Amino acid sequence: MSELYSARRTRLRDRCAAAGSAAALISRPANVRYLAGCAPPGAALLLGPDDDLLLTEGPLSGDPSEGRPAEELRVSELPTRDGDPVVAAADQAARAGAGTLAVEEHHLTVARHRALAQVAPRLRLADLARAVEAQRVVKDDEEISCLRIAAEITDQALGELLESILVGRTERHLALELERRLVDHGADGPAFATSVGAGPHSGRPGHLPTDRRVEEGDFLTVNLGANYRGYRCEIGRTFVIGTTPADWQIELYDLVFAAQRAGREALAPGVECREVDRAARQVLVGAGHGERLGPGTGHGVGLEIDEDPRLSPAAMGKLDACVPVTVDPGVHIPGRGGVRIDDTLVVRPEADGGPELLTITTKELLAL
Repeated sequence: MSELYSARRTRLRDRCAAAGSAAALISRPANVRYLAGCAPPGAALLLGPDDDLLLTEGPLSGDPSEGRPAEELRVSELPTRDGDPVVAAADQAARAGAGTLAVEEHHLTVARHRALAQVAPRLRLADLARAVEAQRVVKDDEEISCLRIAAEITDQALGELLESILVGRTERHLALELERRLVDHGADGPAFATSVGAGPHSGRPGHLPTDRRVEEGDFLTVNLGANYRGYRCEIGRTFVIGTTPADWQIELYDLVFAAQRAGREALAPGVECREVDRAARQVLVGAGHGERLGPGTGHGVGLEIDEDPRLSPAAMGKLDACVPVTVDPGVHIPGRGGVRIDDTLVVRPEADGGPELLTITTKELLAL
């Protein structure tokens, strides 16, 4: 693993050198973890021409959820918690003789940017832009392995919930139980706030659980994911509670299922991201639900639950192999409820069997 992090930093260092920056300052937490192996709160990573330094606000906590720094990486603890690792890193770069420092301007606050100029007035700041995010899009074997385990944990937690009695329990209670089960099965925690929507709340993207109780005949939509060693997956399923589904429920479910399947089948290296969205979206638009659709039907996952690439009508670029994405179309009908089906997959060429499905909980419309 140490060699892996070193290779990632070398790739970024070479890119910065080609752009005229001998040093780079990484401050966005997910990017710090990607390059250093861990990201304690507030930490900053300074890449130099010959040496790399992780600056922290204090001693490392040892919390497994924060990760562990790569063995060859120097770690420097600021003497007081009042210090800012980002500002300290810029000062270090200036003292080492760097003329130009590449920084993540999209992550720096105005106050931090001013502080950098004050501590190192002769240091020219260049914009690193989203270079690290772009490097993170294609995942290596170790990253995909972590995502695969996160998906297994998520499937286990959801499968156990489906075996329990659901009628009469609140959305909030079910969400808390799912998050506890994720941790019980080895997750560092939930990948995002677990969403449980019953009855008229079902199918709503990002619905925050309430005290509404699950009732017979409800649609129940669950959206959750595990965080395992920093890597986050996502699954969404919709069920019917306690009775044979009504005709309108079957019709809506089959429609969303067809849209989700179309999106999954469109995933392949070289396919434009917006074409994947189009494949799923046109199924729902053709059935008259165009006004009820969200801005996208999928996105990348990894160290963040919502990262590049985006699967949306306006998305630019094409998919590569070994890129994990979600395909998550859904329809919500106000006052009635709706359906959302969400999977995490890894883009693979047809010669390797096509897209690899990580979340395998059944997509059959179950009556629980």
